Amino acid sequence: MKIDSLSIFTIQTKTTMKNIYIVICFCCFVLLGCGNDNSNASETETAETAEQNARISAKTIEDIDYNDYALSPEGEDAIATWEKYQELATQISYLKRADFSFFNGEKKMLKEFIDQFTAQLPNDLRTNPITSRNAVIATALLKLNERLTIDNIDREDKLRSIKELFVAFSNLNYQINKKLERDMYDKIEPE
Repeated sequence: MKIDSLSIFTIQTKTTMKNIYIVICFCCFVLLGCGNDNSNASETETAETAEQNARISAKTIEDIDYNDYALSPEGEDAIATWEKYQELATQISYLKRADFSFFNGEKKMLKEFIDQFTAQLPNDLRTNPITSRNAVIATALLKLNERLTIDNIDREDKLRSIKELFVAFSNLNYQINKKLERDMYDKIEPE
């Protein structure tokens, strides 16, 4: 059996080609695998950045600028029997510490709270300015609930809704104080 040099060259070329093919496939596999790691890492970083932007800390809430009116001692006495007002005041104090549990709960429960909040308004405080402030609070509560429960709402819109609720509640306190102050002046008889 005689093997000529052309046959040997052909066999060596085929073996070399197989080896080259295997090396090229291995390089492609490594390059594609590395590319997936980078894209997964960038996707993870993007998700983490979005999550950090969506997070709202107590410090961020504390930095919200608005006029915060507190109730006068007369106002405290006037709302003593208004349980839902006191519950809302408590929940707003939790919100100031970045506890969203009441505000991002079920919408049905929030609507029931709003109905009870409005129904329990003391009769001596049922004036147009106070009733309209209650309506503004109801709107702010529902809007905040929507913004907190929907995932694609950005952080600034959530902060704006928190501020709107704070302002609405503060304005309710202001109107209660003004009403009681007006009542006190009306009782004073001229000399």
